[in-house]
Amino acid sequence: MTVHNHAIVWVDHRIAKIFYLGLDVVDQRTIRADLPIEHLHHKANTIGSGKSHDDPNFFQWIDDALQYSKEVLIVGPGNEKNLLLKFLGQGQHSQGRVVHAEACDHPTDRETIALGRRHFHLGEPAR
Repeated sequence: MTVHNHAIVWVDHRIAKIFYLGLDVVDQRTIRADLPIEHLHHKANTIGSGKSHDDPNFFQWIDDALQYSKEVLIVGPGNEKNLLLKFLGQGQHSQGRVVHAEACDHPTDRETIALGRRHFHLGEPAR
């Protein structure tokens, strides 16, 4: 894989899709959280919150995957992007890295890449 300075990450609590952006090339990597089950439903008259526990290694895996990226844009629904933003700001690869976050629901991969290209002012790739 080619090393790119720019990356956009779409993240929720189960999956992170990382797109490394270059002038003409986009490399992609997917990182999945190691969760015991995909969905947990709370039943009436049971003990517990009905919320599954997060994978403690998930954000570290993302940080490792972004170690060569100098500028990162994090997008996604909910609060996960803000938690990742905070983690990346304090992570072992945070030195010299600029990280931003934007709210974004569930775009297609192509829409995510276009958002990253606009954010980093990379323009459209040559055809």
